[in-house]
Amino acid sequence: MNFFDYLKGDKILWTVILFLSIISLLAVYSATGTIAHVKSDSYTFKFILKHTSILLLGWGIMYGTHLIDYRYYSRIAQILFFISIPLLIYAMFGGSQINGAGRWIPIPIINLTFQPSDLAKLGIVMYLARVLSKKQDQIKSFKDAFVPLLLPILVITILIVPENLSTAMILFMTCLILLFIGRVNMWHLGALIGSSLVIFSLFVALLFVMPEDKMVGRMLTWKNRMKSYVMDDKQEVQYQVKQANIAIAKGWPLGVGPGNSVQRNYLPEPYSDFIYAIIIEEYGILGGVVIMILYLIFLYRCIKIVLTSSKAFGAFLAVGLGLSLTLQAMINMGVAVHLLPVTGVTLPFVSMGGSSIWFNSVAFGIILSVSRYIEEAKTEEINDPFLPDVIETAV
Repeated sequence: MNFFDYLKGDKILWTVILFLSIISLLAVYSATGTIAHVKSDSYTFKFILKHTSILLLGWGIMYGTHLIDYRYYSRIAQILFFISIPLLIYAMFGGSQINGAGRWIPIPIINLTFQPSDLAKLGIVMYLARVLSKKQDQIKSFKDAFVPLLLPILVITILIVPENLSTAMILFMTCLILLFIGRVNMWHLGALIGSSLVIFSLFVALLFVMPEDKMVGRMLTWKNRMKSYVMDDKQEVQYQVKQANIAIAKGWPLGVGPGNSVQRNYLPEPYSDFIYAIIIEEYGILGGVVIMILYLIFLYRCIKIVLTSSKAFGAFLAVGLGLSLTLQAMINMGVAVHLLPVTGVTLPFVSMGGSSIWFNSVAFGIILSVSRYIEEAKTEEINDPFLPDVIETAV
């Protein structure tokens, strides 16, 4: 019996996650080399041991999550959604700020913190999948379907925006795509997209005309990031972007070799937001392409679940969570190669982290749960062709 015999569901998805985990261990070990020497003296394995334990726990969470019948997540979605709202409000006014980005809430006993936006992302996508599956008969109605779908999206994204604009935008884009897949009225969806673009344009204009001494929260940070992205040659390139560009240039075409990164000494937190640049520096363009292909394979397998699932809830659940993780990955990579302005989002299941890896593990596990029950349903149908559909409508 091999390793994959213990795992249910899509074996290709499991393989992709395994490769991402291995890449994460190698990249984080290299990227934390300098900080390990500075903060831990001779004990240079401290950070990689911590990251390894977090990844192993993440795999345990993923394994346990994928064993649960995905239909139970319909009820769990409601709980997560309604819990995330007060947590986001609490974080906005009472949470602690770490590295100038986002709001964090301490987890008692284990001495870790988590961003409630991670929980909110998971909760809103699951909740939308539930509502979409239940509203398919009235999906073209503005009052009966579009409004019940729109209000939760607006509540969560508005609460996330003040401290994590990039996460809010990624989540909003994920929800828009999920609404499109869910067959909502295209006029309603088009009006939402158009009005969102107008509001965002006005917001950007406000950032550039408002005096800096009048700005509150992270408005000045957002303005500086946008300026650094659209600036002309006479302006100074943002420091971390410059260092990431140098790392990528050094990695062309074959890389400097595993563990030989130089820019990890200059990039702020090279093990987090800009770990993709370190991977390219050490493993060359091939390493960067492999990472991208892994996420695209992951998204393709999620889409395949949609095409083979006989029930709406499982389909929406898999594609929604898959889109959320893949969009985050693509935006992180786009920032690293300077195709997008700096956002502060991590590379899912590759960047060093704690609670974020665990929330990603839950998302992976739920997707695998959907694929598991699809496979089991097919097996039972093959054994008994007269057996009725075993995957029931979402509770």
